Order: sequence, then structure tokens, then C-alpha cells
Amino acid sequence: MSFSVLFSTFANNILPIILLGSAGFALGKVLHVDARSLGRVVFYVFSPVLIFDLMTKNRLDLKDAAVVIAFTLCIVLTMGGLAYLFGRILKFERPALIAILITTMFANTGNYGLPLVSFAFGEDALPFAGIYFVTTTALFYTLGVLIASLGHMNFKEAALGLFKVPTMYGVLLAMAINTWEIVIPTPITRAVELAAGGTIPLMLVLLGLQLTTVEFSNNLRPLQLSVALRLLVAPVGALIYASLFDLQGLARQGSITQASMPSMVSATVLATEYHLDAKLVTAVVFVSTLLSPLTLTPLLVFLGR
Repeated sequence: MSFSVLFSTFANNILPIILLGSAGFALGKVLHVDARSLGRVVFYVFSPVLIFDLMTKNRLDLKDAAVVIAFTLCIVLTMGGLAYLFGRILKFERPALIAILITTMFANTGNYGLPLVSFAFGEDALPFAGIYFVTTTALFYTLGVLIASLGHMNFKEAALGLFKVPTMYGVLLAMAINTWEIVIPTPITRAVELAAGGTIPLMLVLLGLQLTTVEFSNNLRPLQLSVALRLLVAPVGALIYASLFDLQGLARQGSITQASMPSMVSATVLATEYHLDAKLVTAVVFVSTLLSPLTLTPLLVFLGR
């Protein structure tokens, strides 16, 4: 794996993400653009439209989707189990333990993962990455909320939160259209294409905006553990599970890349809402995102062979 190959992979696939993310970071710092408002626009409009567009165009087979979902479940639960095990061994206090569970289990598969898969492996890999993203989102708003609440919310209330995730409706609608081979009217198709085309740039600007709120934590051991699990252990686990599930081609490339992303930015929302160690969560998100090119670049080269 030569330096020139690594540099070319970084420049062509990760640097564009850094540049747009940096633009968002600068907007947040200089003009104080509200990340929450833009995040809602992406969450409620652009993200579900993008997933809908990907699934209706590529007609992803239900069997392939089921395999990616099972793969995602295994990765998320395995990473959670490892974070909990090491956290107990190292005797972390409850807020730190819950913080590393959330940041280790849930990766930034939306406004970082989807653009990266698109740049590295093309739009044909996006449906697989999209299924991973949707599954992670569903788990985040059910299992993630349940873990963060620790008894303050029952499973029924957490599960009902899933119906507030518009991306799920985009998936269900796309599956219905694919199953019954419904022809989408041209005006709707063009509107969907326009919105889908702008989603990834918006996601990257939003990523930069969200990182402006970072606060560094003095709790270094949990920070180091979560970052190491997310960036080093998760890719290894993804490669193992990909072999077990016999993922091939674009499904393998998209799924493994998504599993290897840094911590999910939305974890900071749970940290604030449920009184976790918010400084630790934001620090893990920032550091894992900052260091992710060092692990993702060689991984992309390996997957592209």
C-alpha cells in the first residue's frame, strides 16, 4: 500500500468532505448559523427524500436489504457489548459508561458515511449504505434512547419515538413502490431528484456546524476507549461479520465503510437531553471525526482492491 495510493484515496474521497465540513464549521464560528434548524431541515426533508430516491432507483432486493440489516445489528450490539465490558473492567462511573456506550455503538453513517461511500464506490453502493444508515437511525432512536434514559423512559415510549423518524417512512414508501412496481409521476420524480441531489452537500455543511459546539473533557480514559473501539475495533469487526454474512461487492464495501465511521454527532443530543457526560460525548465525536481519515483512508484502499 504505497503512499501515493493512500494520498490519492484521501484527496479524492475524504478531502472533499473535510473541505465542505470546514465551510460549515467556519459558518458556525463566524456567522453563528444555527445548526439545529439546518439539522431539522436535513432530518425531516432531505434525508428521507435521499433514501427514497436511492431505493426506488436501484430497486434493492429485499433479501440483500435483510442481510445488511442483520450485519448492522451485529456490529452495533457487538460494539455496545465491548464498550460495556471494558467500561466495567476500568470501573467507569455511570455517566461516563453510558456516554461511551452511545458513542461507540452508533456511528456517523448519515452526513459523513453516505457522502464517503458515494465518493469512494459510486452511487450504486449508496442503497446498501442507506440501509445501514436507516437501521442505525432506528436503533439510535429506540435502543439508544432507552440506554440513555436508564429507567426514565420505558421501551414502549422509546419505540414510539421511532415513528417520529421520517426516514423510516421514506424506506416503507420506497419498498411499497418497488414491490408493486408503481410508476412515480414525473413532477414528483423531478422534485425528489432535486432534493436528493442537494442532500449530501447539506449533510457535510451540517457536520461542520455541529462540530462547533465541541467541549473538551478531562475524562481521558473513556475518551480514548471509545475512539479506539470506534475507529480501530469496529472496522475489524465489520470485516469479520462481512465474511460471516458473505457480503460481496458493493454491499461489502458500503456496509464495512459505514460500520467504520466515527461517532454519531446526534449522540450529543442524547447527552444533553438525558444528563449524560455531555463534554465527554462531544469530545469523542470531535476526536473520532478528526482522526477518522487516518483509519478510513487505508480501509478504502483495501476495500477498493
